[in-house]
Amino acid sequence: MKKIKFLLPIFTISLLLISCTNEDDGGGSGDPVPLPILATVYATSNTNKAIAVYDFTPNGIVLSSVLTGSDDNEGIYYDGEADELAVVSRTQSVINTFSNVENTGNNNTLNLFLSSDSVLESPRDIAVLDNVYIVSDNADVDGDPNTDDGRFFVFLRGANGYTLRNIVTVNYAVWGIQLIGNDLYTVVDKTADVAVLKNFISTYTTDVTATPDKQITIEGITRTHGIAEDGGFVILTDIGDATNESDGGFNFINNFVSKFDATANGETLAFAGNQVRVSGALTQLGNPVAVEYESTSQTVFIAERANEGGKIVFFNEFGAGGNITPTLSSLFEGASSLYFIDK
Repeated sequence: MKKIKFLLPIFTISLLLISCTNEDDGGGSGDPVPLPILATVYATSNTNKAIAVYDFTPNGIVLSSVLTGSDDNEGIYYDGEADELAVVSRTQSVINTFSNVENTGNNNTLNLFLSSDSVLESPRDIAVLDNVYIVSDNADVDGDPNTDDGRFFVFLRGANGYTLRNIVTVNYAVWGIQLIGNDLYTVVDKTADVAVLKNFISTYTTDVTATPDKQITIEGITRTHGIAEDGGFVILTDIGDATNESDGGFNFINNFVSKFDATANGETLAFAGNQVRVSGALTQLGNPVAVEYESTSQTVFIAERANEGGKIVFFNEFGAGGNITPTLSSLFEGASSLYFIDK
């Protein structure tokens, strides 16, 4: 990954000083010269059609937006080689794929060229490996609100569209998902637990009800939602009480897989010596529903759903954690999911 650390000291003023364009004045003569984009964060919303685009340039962060045909999106993935954006629509119950993303101007509508069948019910996150697209869905499977369950829809992406390969049902509520190697790590919603389904893509190839290979509790978390991994580090978000706009946070775990493996099934990963936590009134975290992480710059990107109606907040070099102020806070109504790509 490219280092973006040198950009971070100007986060607090970048969004005020740089207009929503990816061009500068070319030195005052001739045609505008595009600023090189080093990395991008894409963010979706539950309440509007916009995809917020945070482009990291040598001059700071350029904020713009592009539009979809759905006003409730959650789950996003960008394919840099193809310049395609896959966005899961909760309104349309599909995966939509848009092309020619980088050439779509600010506030313009993306070019939709592929969609899956409308089979999803309540999608929350997406994980992608090669041509396999996994969507977590937290709709009530058995119709009994007193029992927890959830599903993972497994799609194969081809040149002409998406094929639903199979559906994996589990006996716990789902939300965030993260592929680490071939293993699918999944948040166990309504709890402080994380579960893993080993060799997910090759093991679960038909419609099946699956039991996770392991499920453990993360000490210090009340109710986890988002999960992200980079460089062996894992970030888990904690929404606390969903009705409280100030009790959220995130836990940072180094060497996560080793610590997960060393914790017995059904047991708890202790906080002391294993985790760092960021939470408190200064953090602006109430319901942090999704997260991305960039390990080189030690930057956490969070979609905060409750505070002020929604915002995207960045934390850089959070050290020992605690009640700290975000490096950047950007209002974005209905913030629901994120994707970070180093370009």
